[in-house]
Amino acid sequence: MKKSSLMSLLNSYLWITLGCAVYAVCFNWFYVPNQIGFGGLTALGMILNHFIPAIPIGTVVLVANIPLFILGWIFLGGHTLVSSLYAMVISSVLVDLCAMVYTFEPMDPMLAAIFGGVALGASLGMIFAKGATTGGTDLIARLLKLPFGWLPMGKLILVVDLSMLLSVSIAFRSLDSAMFGIISLYITTKVMDEVLYGMDPSKVAYIITNNPRPLAQAIDRELDRGTTFLHGEGSFSGQDKLVLMCAFKQRQIVPLKALVHEMDPDAFFIACDAHEVLGECFRRYQKNDL
Repeated sequence: MKKSSLMSLLNSYLWITLGCAVYAVCFNWFYVPNQIGFGGLTALGMILNHFIPAIPIGTVVLVANIPLFILGWIFLGGHTLVSSLYAMVISSVLVDLCAMVYTFEPMDPMLAAIFGGVALGASLGMIFAKGATTGGTDLIARLLKLPFGWLPMGKLILVVDLSMLLSVSIAFRSLDSAMFGIISLYITTKVMDEVLYGMDPSKVAYIITNNPRPLAQAIDRELDRGTTFLHGEGSFSGQDKLVLMCAFKQRQIVPLKALVHEMDPDAFFIACDAHEVLGECFRRYQKNDL
């Protein structure tokens, strides 16, 4: 294995381990002591632990994941399986270890739902970004991503986990548990999608100007960004127009607007959010991209 590939692999597993640690602390701090509804196979562990405290939650998760990992091996391949198995084992062990080392006191359930959702979403985002899952319904969502590739991971997990929240509320005999769980789950999926898809904010600008070629050269020279000419036609004048399309980073929007105004004060400047930009000077496609 090349040194660069080894370093990349070590970096991935370092982030996965960090994500698992945040996951374990978050679970024991915000969810367990406040009986906040939790989705996935962890919900099954919470239910069994609630009725039989001697059964560790992490152990239940490990055993219940076996059939899912068999499916993961078949449909997702070796890398996803190995990294997910690692994440599942580490997160399960850390959940039980954290519970043994320290017992967190209950807090206001709304605060627990909000901050737990943020922390959990961040931890899952770190794990998913490196091509792994924590098993359970996360792995189910990863499998569903194959036929429903256009759906963000957050929405897939939201659909899968909602059913488990109902089971938790029945076990705890508390509708509040499910309601707070839904709030937390919604925040989790939003934060997770932001980590996965929004950490590299890029935009696309469409510029209609009377000086398209000099402006394109200036953008390339001053901002080191390429442009593409699109052929348009003014609906009122009927004149042919060259429309500049330029993908750029969020931090470049102010200098780009200033440059456009300097070159042509009468130019139309339209900036749009780009969900994702792949290519030169931006992020490269990776095999495990979600």
